Amino acid sequence: MKKHIKKSICIVLLLVLVASTFAGCGKAASGTPGSGSGQYKYGKIDIPGKDGALCAAPIYIAYEKGFYAEEGFDVNLISADTETRKVGLNNGNIPIVNGDFQFFPSIENDVKVKVVDGLHYGCIKLIVPLDSPIKSATDLKGKKISVDEIGGTPHQVASVWLEKNGISAKQEDGEVTFLPFSDGNLAVEALNKGEVDVAALWDPFGSVQVKTGKYRVILDISSDDPFAGKYCCFLYASEKLLEKEPEKVAALLRAYRKAQNWIADNPEETVDIIINKKYAQIEDRDLAIELIKSYSYPTTADREKAPNQVYENVLYFAEQLHEIGYLSTDPAEFTKKAYSQIDINLGK
Repeated sequence: MKKHIKKSICIVLLLVLVASTFAGCGKAASGTPGSGSGQYKYGKIDIPGKDGALCAAPIYIAYEKGFYAEEGFDVNLISADTETRKVGLNNGNIPIVNGDFQFFPSIENDVKVKVVDGLHYGCIKLIVPLDSPIKSATDLKGKKISVDEIGGTPHQVASVWLEKNGISAKQEDGEVTFLPFSDGNLAVEALNKGEVDVAALWDPFGSVQVKTGKYRVILDISSDDPFAGKYCCFLYASEKLLEKEPEKVAALLRAYRKAQNWIADNPEETVDIIINKKYAQIEDRDLAIELIKSYSYPTTADREKAPNQVYENVLYFAEQLHEIGYLSTDPAEFTKKAYSQIDINLGK
């Protein structure tokens, strides 16, 4: 009898051990590609990466190719609008986000966030109907321009362009009128009806409209002055994280840079991943590849050629926003406050 009891106990223990082993394997398989949850040096973090734009490709690629995991992070991609991102960064709940110079006024108002790297070049276009007489910024005096929101990046881009060409972008001066349309489709409808003369649109939506043959571009910030050759979007890190655990920020930057290098070498596969996984709302593969290439994600070689570009671009856009009244702080002082240079090898 005792022999049978002892044998039963052994069988039960063996079954428990086997079940535990399989449970552990299952947990590893469900994590970020290439790692088990117990292997993450820095644990789980949230990064805004759902409902995104095509230009945010490094976020998706760092996730899909396992670059976050390689650097020690179990990343959970979340949906987050601009305000949610700012609050998350300020509180330290979100470690890093991609964003444009729309964040600059928030930094001036003491949101605890720093620019830590450049992400890509331009992703905004100003378009007009094909038969419009408008050819350049100097033709915009007295015109109406649609933007997604007053104070948003398309609005700031248009404002900088106007001011650079001698036209006041201030609403009170009445030289141009900005009308907000939160939905790009409504902005294009207003353009077709003649309710606005120009539409300032994010890509890929702007490029999709141009490809219909009904519209043409009067400003492409990826190739036209005063934006050509400059970062449109940056990476912003939580100041709290920078102060307490700067090695985590360095590790995240390494993941993004691996993704940027990979995108530069594999633009077609990048687009296939984005379309198949539905990271961005675009179905035209050829157009998406063209746009991914136009964003000129910086590679390691690019950074070596221009080691101070991020700082210089922050200063440049601070100067432009200061000129049009969106920043009151002296640009050099603002840049000193807003930019933080990270030792990329920290924590390796």
